Amino acid sequence: MWSRRAVRGAVGTSRSRDHRGMAVLEDRTILVVVPARGGSKGVKLKNIGELNGVPLVALAGRVVRRLSWVDRAVVSTDHERIAEIARESGLDVPFMRPAELSGDFVADWDVLHHALLECERIDGRRYDVVVMLQPTSPLRRAEHVTATVEKLLKGGYDAVWTVSETDSKAHPLKQLVIRDDILDYYDPAGAQIIARQQLTPVYHRNGVAYAMTRDCIVRKKSIKGDNTSFVLVEGPVANIDTEFDFRLAEFILHMSEGAGGKTVPENTPSRK
Repeated sequence: MWSRRAVRGAVGTSRSRDHRGMAVLEDRTILVVVPARGGSKGVKLKNIGELNGVPLVALAGRVVRRLSWVDRAVVSTDHERIAEIARESGLDVPFMRPAELSGDFVADWDVLHHALLECERIDGRRYDVVVMLQPTSPLRRAEHVTATVEKLLKGGYDAVWTVSETDSKAHPLKQLVIRDDILDYYDPAGAQIIARQQLTPVYHRNGVAYAMTRDCIVRKKSIKGDNTSFVLVEGPVANIDTEFDFRLAEFILHMSEGAGGKTVPENTPSRK
């Protein structure tokens, strides 16, 4: 079974690196859930598709192994091959996700709620915090995840999500719709925009990390709740849905290695 002791044995305790930051994490029971169903549409079994020779679910496992404050890390999957690779990467698969929670239109909340209650039943304990790490965001760093959970606990939020600033070309006020062969602005206010300097910055969730309290999931039945904050990730973040996304992520890694010898890009979390 995954445990804090096992992680510390593998990577050393992080307490010596950041005692004050780690204290708030060590006082909570924290469950990491890696959702990895088998029925992806764009790329078959994309959660075990390989990036530079490593399956995506295994890349998530590599990050988890650097988090000394994790009490339990599990993969929620309905597919035996994904479960096998997850176990090989050091993640637990203590249950198989039921078919009714593995369809195209199943919400993240349903998956996390099921995983939380199953782990509490199996482990005989309550978890204070649930962290979701989606395998399809493989360029994450351990620092992103730690910053997300620290902000959740220090700020007293229901949830904290990682986000990226949206490129101005994809701003909602620059988007168009087509109705009956007529092109129009998605938002009528877009007609007044003549320069990007007029645009208020907007952000999108990037899948790097989500952290939620147990109360948010169980009582509020949400992954957002009423009081949600963010960690801004500055730098390239891949979100893999297609074969092109795999190639783009590999290119980012290649450029990062060329710039500084890193195996992941130097994207950094900001607690703005």
